[in-house]
Amino acid sequence: MAERVARSWAADQGLTDVEFTSAATSTEEIGNPIDPRARAWLERSGHDADGHSAHQVTAEEIEQADLVVAMEDVHVRRMEQITGRRNPNVRLLTDFDPAAPDGTGVPDPWYGDEDGFGDTLASIEAALPGLFRHLEQHSA
Repeated sequence: MAERVARSWAADQGLTDVEFTSAATSTEEIGNPIDPRARAWLERSGHDADGHSAHQVTAEEIEQADLVVAMEDVHVRRMEQITGRRNPNVRLLTDFDPAAPDGTGVPDPWYGDEDGFGDTLASIEAALPGLFRHLEQHSA
């Protein structure tokens, strides 16, 4: 969801030199399309939900990215396992939301009902202004 919302925001702001991708830290959903509940919330909110297929993040992707945004602390830890080290370019999305308590991460709606995806979308949207300010400040 975050990748799709970030793409929408970037397009709305005319940012064309930023690349967004989405990758899993596990193999559970590899090759699967977007969850239908996530699709419903994205489309309801005006975001494109087409064309997503899960793939597992690689050490090379993590190391080469200027910024890797994780949804939960467990994802940060898994990326440390994948690369064998702590990566300063890996941050929680909620790090960019001044109202989010430190280290909380985006709520995982997977095991709940469709309304949980709305909470996830709200958390993503709350963090994006701070994320985009960070991107603007750190672009060359």
